[in-house]
Amino acid sequence: MSASVPVKLDQNGLRQALRIAGGSALGFSLCKLMNWPNGIFFTVYPMLLLGLVPILNAHIIRQFFASAAFSGLFVLIVQGLFSHLPVAMTLLCFLAFAFLFYQMSCGANFLFGALSVVSLSIQLHFSSYVGNGTSIYPLIISNGLAVVVTVLAAVLMHFVFPDVAPRQGRVMPTKAKESIRHEVLLCATVATLSFVIFQVFDLQDSISAQAASILILFPLCWKAAGMAGWQRAIGTLIGCNLALVSQLFLYNHTDILIFPALILWILTFIFSRYHILGGGIPGVGFGVITTFGILFGQSLGPGQDLVYSALYRFSSVSVAIIVSLCAVYIMHHILNRFSVTRHHTFD
Repeated sequence: MSASVPVKLDQNGLRQALRIAGGSALGFSLCKLMNWPNGIFFTVYPMLLLGLVPILNAHIIRQFFASAAFSGLFVLIVQGLFSHLPVAMTLLCFLAFAFLFYQMSCGANFLFGALSVVSLSIQLHFSSYVGNGTSIYPLIISNGLAVVVTVLAAVLMHFVFPDVAPRQGRVMPTKAKESIRHEVLLCATVATLSFVIFQVFDLQDSISAQAASILILFPLCWKAAGMAGWQRAIGTLIGCNLALVSQLFLYNHTDILIFPALILWILTFIFSRYHILGGGIPGVGFGVITTFGILFGQSLGPGQDLVYSALYRFSSVSVAIIVSLCAVYIMHHILNRFSVTRHHTFD
């Protein structure tokens, strides 16, 4: 580790780690206790809200609610009207992703764009398999409920574990219009390609792989995405192996809620430290805790275990990351051939 990287958390960092662990464990426990569907929302959303931003204010809460409204309405309207028209559906998804990545690239509403991209991808994935008498409404309702629970949990965590010192605001770098165009077109194209591939190959049980293909786009450019993909793969490997170890401790007691909730809290707290020491940007630590969130939220319940899910998740995520990085690399070089879409990191 370089000398410029802190080796221990300050008091604010410790409080943030406690908030991330407490918020995710609270969302997980409430979801399982109430037997609500789509537990991934209740476990991962607190990690995103409390992990991506170290503070909580009205602007952040508005972005979070706006992301839920945007993704929910898009899925409800567009999926309902155009699901039988693949070409139209693909074009509309591209436009939605382009709008969201534009928000991320400009910076002021980065959280809105990031949360919406993740939420929209997951809901599009789930909703595309609705049929045979089932309805899309439980998916939309559970997502909206998860957003409300997440905000309430975040407020509670900031009340119980407040920062001990004021934080300095992050200064967003100014980008040239060419770089913004490059990032929007690159990320929207790869995100749409991910959606299409998962539909064509009918990968219904690979939501974690699709989420990984979206999360590595958060750096918005090829040079950073390559490192993000590598870190995501390492984080997923660590998270899956620790999930297997936790299953040994749980054995066949997954129906006793306090045991999986406590293990989730401990693991999330430990690896939140690495996430915060890395500057709070998505890296290995963030990959580990979101792996826990997906596995515990989606695959763990009474009578279930994490063994198959953990093994399948790592293999599927590895393939998704490799394919996504290849697509990012190709788009990066295509867009850099034109001056109007040339990125500032182009050599």
